[in-house]
Amino acid sequence: MKRSKISIVGAGNVGATTAHWAAAAELGDVVLLDIPQTADMPKGKALDLFEASPIFGFDSRITGTNSYEDTADSDVVVITAGIPRKPGMSRDDLLATNAQIVGSVAGEIAKTSPNAILVIVSNPLDAMVQRALAVSGFDRRRVIGQAGVLDTARFRSFIAAELNVSVEDVQAMLLGGHGDTMVPLLSCATVGGIPVTHLIKPDRLAEIVQRTRDGGAEIVKLLKTGSAYYAPAAATAQMVESIVKDKRRLVPCAVLCEKEYNVGGFCVGVPVVLGKNGIEQIIEIPLNKEEDAAFKNSVQAVKSLVEAMEKLVA
Repeated sequence: MKRSKISIVGAGNVGATTAHWAAAAELGDVVLLDIPQTADMPKGKALDLFEASPIFGFDSRITGTNSYEDTADSDVVVITAGIPRKPGMSRDDLLATNAQIVGSVAGEIAKTSPNAILVIVSNPLDAMVQRALAVSGFDRRRVIGQAGVLDTARFRSFIAAELNVSVEDVQAMLLGGHGDTMVPLLSCATVGGIPVTHLIKPDRLAEIVQRTRDGGAEIVKLLKTGSAYYAPAAATAQMVESIVKDKRRLVPCAVLCEKEYNVGGFCVGVPVVLGKNGIEQIIEIPLNKEEDAAFKNSVQAVKSLVEAMEKLVA
């Protein structure tokens, strides 16, 4: 059986750690690409990871390169390329530089892997999905932003820690943009099937929601020289797994929403079924009055960001 080909553009912390997770889980053969200015760095990381394969017993082939030709005919392409956040920076501060980088990558991948599914990880996430979609010309089902899987993982982690229970028993869902306006849905959060609102007092829940929104910034502040990568990479690998194994996981991802949720043509996080064709289905769920207002506010923030980006790249 032919293995899937997974290319990861950007061999920094997030990209290399995604390669690690993907290879160790034998999701497919992995190509790790970075710009020529990084010289042999992606080759070194790929070789290091390959040399771990006998220890953990995985047979995925790992290749490092500076050439898009080596990514040709990929089934999935993960784009992590771009400058990372530093202390004091918001995701939006990365807009101009990363829009150029992601646009360039999407254009190259459209030439070498015209049938690939793109998973965008670069920040500011929602705007970068919009940029990759526009430049690649791909169907919206094949351009997907990784944000909600990470954000729900953070939310679930914090709830599990608060209640001192297994993370496996905590389920959650978020909507909206990846940033300060994300909308964790308390109406969808459960622990062992029990609504979280029955287990945690409202004031404390509000604090956990805010910590989730600030999750990336909290890690940036602690690291001081970079941004999160273990959890973002794990979230990305989970999405890749759902695609290459056609698992049809129901997870929140950033995707172009048109009539859905009355968004009107912008990329925001919504629940989707993720399978071999990319977005198999967008799930629309009823929102209560408070959730609906918060979601509309988040969508407006994404719209403003995209409009600012389009002026910069025009």
